[in-house]
Amino acid sequence: QVQLVESGGGLVQAGGSLRLSCAPSGRTFSTYTMGWFRQAPGQEREFVAAIRWSGWNTVYADSVKGRFTISRDNPKNTLYLQMNSLKPEDTAVYYCAATGGSTLYRDSYKYIYWGQGTQVTVSS
Repeated sequence: QVQLVESGGGLVQAGGSLRLSCAPSGRTFSTYTMGWFRQAPGQEREFVAAIRWSGWNTVYADSVKGRFTISRDNPKNTLYLQMNSLKPEDTAVYYCAATGGSTLYRDSYKYIYWGQGTQVTVSS
């Protein structure tokens, strides 16, 4: 059974940093496009960032551009999201997701596999 497991969430003060990790199990995701999404209470799930299987192509939501960096280590089968200069509005449950092909989708319904999420809380 395919699973995506996120880790690295927590409580941090505004201006601080966190690094999220996503470790797929059950299969290798080295040929998949992978992405990060987030969902705040009472809000719809929103796109954060996506990365092509090669790691050379990325796309970001405007709200995180310049502060967040998505990367992947294919030999380790691990996806990362480095989050710097965190703001209280970044508070949400963060999910990693994977889909086939090379298109950098921003739409959550395009992603096939999802993790259970990790909570990120940024205090002011």
